[in-house]
Amino acid sequence: MVPLKMTEMWATMGSTIASFMFMWAIIRQYCPYELGRFFENYTQRIMGFFYPYIRISFHEFLGDRIKRSEAYAAVEAYLSANTSKSAKRLKAEIGKDSSNLVLSMDEYERVTDEFQGMKVWWMSSKVVSPSRSMSYYPEQEKRYYKLSFHNKYREVITGSYLEHVMREGKEIRLRNRQRKLYTNSPGYKWPSYKQTMWSHIVFEHPATFETMAMKPEKKREIIEDLLTFSKSKDFYARIGKAWKRGYLLYGPPGTGKSTMIAAMANLLSYDVYDLELTAVKDNTELRKLLIETTSKSIIVIEDIDCSLDLTGQRNKKAEKSADDEMEKQNKEVARKELKDEGGSSSSSKVTLSGLLNFIDGLWSACGGERLIVFTTNYVERLDPALIRRGRMDKHIELSYCSFEGFKVLAKNYLTLETHSMFDTIQLLMEETKITPADVAENLMPKSLLDDAEKCLSSLIEALEEAKEAAAAKKAEEVKDSNTNEEDTFESLDDRDYKTIENRDAIPF
Repeated sequence: MVPLKMTEMWATMGSTIASFMFMWAIIRQYCPYELGRFFENYTQRIMGFFYPYIRISFHEFLGDRIKRSEAYAAVEAYLSANTSKSAKRLKAEIGKDSSNLVLSMDEYERVTDEFQGMKVWWMSSKVVSPSRSMSYYPEQEKRYYKLSFHNKYREVITGSYLEHVMREGKEIRLRNRQRKLYTNSPGYKWPSYKQTMWSHIVFEHPATFETMAMKPEKKREIIEDLLTFSKSKDFYARIGKAWKRGYLLYGPPGTGKSTMIAAMANLLSYDVYDLELTAVKDNTELRKLLIETTSKSIIVIEDIDCSLDLTGQRNKKAEKSADDEMEKQNKEVARKELKDEGGSSSSSKVTLSGLLNFIDGLWSACGGERLIVFTTNYVERLDPALIRRGRMDKHIELSYCSFEGFKVLAKNYLTLETHSMFDTIQLLMEETKITPADVAENLMPKSLLDDAEKCLSSLIEALEEAKEAAAAKKAEEVKDSNTNEEDTFESLDDRDYKTIENRDAIPF
């Protein structure tokens, strides 16, 4: 009779549990979200009187999602290295070298960790709350890690253990850090304000200062400036300035401004944020983008003179040239295409004042160890307030290719350090101007049969053509100048003749 009673008891218990689970599912489905949270909070308070374990949560974002929590990132890195072997459900990401996979615990996974003989439990979780805004916005997810441990270990866990997790997590992040290239998208394309404003890919540009066509002394100057900045945290704190530095790269097209940025990023192991100003709605949005950038990064605005109407001639109203008119028309076409694609009629309302505050205002001090880089082909078009010292601290002119720069390119492309044609090339380079991009194009073999002599001959031919074109242009300018002078003299002669005629017609 006893086994039968036990069977009946287990059957009754199973039925009761099933009924409870069914009722709980019905309540969760039809109960309002706020009421469910109310019951959950009070249930946790009641359980707290009898439950001997303490829980600590590490949320990905705190407050109104201003910035990703450093503590959350450190815990994520620590768990990926220390608990991935015990977790049963894992997620994989590409590691630093773009070949190895980095494994970490998946959502709702629970793992165990030990510290000085004490056992703790980590759990990856998230809270999904329904959006209260427009219906086409998705639900908002708030991810967090939850640490559980017995109450008797409270002092050790909240002290030594958490310090150990933060310290080791930050070291792991530095070792496994994979640099990224970020870009921003138009604001109306973000489905939720809880999503990041930046999208990214792996930064794999191979440029270095060793491969750049520049004079050696100029390279050393830039490298020393960058390395000094990266080691000057205490210095910037002492003088009361935000730990950032502005660089203005200017020069003709094809002189290596974008390559310089990649070399800077590779030298310092910084991320790159390529900011497209025309996709930024207003100054407030620009500030949010700045807040989401991380330390050890380069914020880049290329062709700043073409991005927005920020050229600054605030006290001048000169006539617009044909090129400016064409540029304006191109911008209008681009805006119309943007409007057709996204269904938004709003254009960027970023102002010069907003950009200046972005560079060195109060918000620029959030975070540290950042470079802000502007590039332009026409530095004279920029407002002096935008490029003054303190905003763009270092101005770097990237000009036409010198003979020293040519030798660097010859070594890169043809593995040559000397050749009988070098003397001819040096003489031609002293007489004409050619960009590093044009030199590199002529030195690049176009087929497997192209040898060094053929590539060098191609470069000499290009230099001679550039020399002839420059001479023809100069002759045309002299001719036009002489013609204008003759027209001026003829105009003066006619005026004098008419003056004499009028004087003779006056009766005495």
